[in-house]
Amino acid sequence: MSTLAGRRELAIAHLHMRDDAGKGTMNKDKFRETVERIRSKCDIVLNLTTSGDLNATDETRMAHLLELRPEMASYDAGTMNWGHRTVFLNHPLFLEKLGKTMQEIQVKPEIEIFDAGMLYNALYYVKQGVLTAPLHFQFVLGAPGGSTATVENLVYLKGLLPQEATWSAIGIGTGHLPILYAALALGGHVRVGMEDNVYYAKGRLAKSNAEFVERAGRIIREFNKEAATPDEARQILGLK
Repeated sequence: MSTLAGRRELAIAHLHMRDDAGKGTMNKDKFRETVERIRSKCDIVLNLTTSGDLNATDETRMAHLLELRPEMASYDAGTMNWGHRTVFLNHPLFLEKLGKTMQEIQVKPEIEIFDAGMLYNALYYVKQGVLTAPLHFQFVLGAPGGSTATVENLVYLKGLLPQEATWSAIGIGTGHLPILYAALALGGHVRVGMEDNVYYAKGRLAKSNAEFVERAGRIIREFNKEAATPDEARQILGLK
């Protein structure tokens, strides 16, 4: 749910929506309601998903961005077999359209990387003018169908990054803590939350997103680092 997380406050909240039946949805009214509620309470950076429903159309995956103009939104840089059950489709024509739209409305892409091919896709789109540097990458490791959540994979992916890029990482399942520690040791940022992990520890379900954020804050301090505030995150990421 968050990147650059810590203290009692999130620097960035990455948001997905559910419909009244509890299923993922790209309904822009649900996004609007949630954004308005958060904005009435605080000024954290909001990062809205563009991939909250595998059956959504290209138009519904972008409609909420055009209306709400968040500071950030996810940009899943390739197609993959999702969970060994279905296809997470990100057609090249859609990625071109999404990248150019985000440029026009000044929304910073969080470039989601599930394997190395997606990173190379993103670098290609920079050359084509679809994405503009400096880029921000989110390594999502451990999703079935993508790269496994190992420190070796994280080090390899980091080595492919452009020099000016910023990056964050998350490990799904048992890879959560190793990737969290490794990301901090390698100078990256971290993402935590129940989108990626429902277990706080082996055999123990998480009570809330807050548990993950609070633990990340403690680990960050143990590394003699400080968690970013929302305004510091804006500066780090070069947000408008």
